[in-house]
Amino acid sequence: MNFKQSFVMTALSLAAVLTSPAVVAGSGHDHSPKHGGVVAEVKDVDYELVAKPDRVSLHVRDHGKAVDVSKATAKLTLLTAGQKQEVELKPMTDRMEATGQFNIAKGTRAVALVTLPGKPAVTARFELK
Repeated sequence: MNFKQSFVMTALSLAAVLTSPAVVAGSGHDHSPKHGGVVAEVKDVDYELVAKPDRVSLHVRDHGKAVDVSKATAKLTLLTAGQKQEVELKPMTDRMEATGQFNIAKGTRAVALVTLPGKPAVTARFELK
């Protein structure tokens, strides 16, 4: 292979890498659940809702790294079979959480209004599976 052919092959290989979906999307991070919940991405931040009948928790990750939620606030609205339940989530060590009795079922929709210190509030929407 001569220099020109080598240069063309290198350029084509580089073009293939730069136009791959992962690079084009710009995210470069994994959006899969890490705690067995459902993930919603809002402004490059992942919000993972783990909902059980006696406990709901919200984990927050920015590009795969846990976000400090010690001074964050969050209000969660659960919508199940025409019933609405509002829950205030309290900061814990690595998540925001509430305990109690929650109407959780397949198809439950949840809306979290989350405010992280120094940032505007965001709304994350979930549907439980």
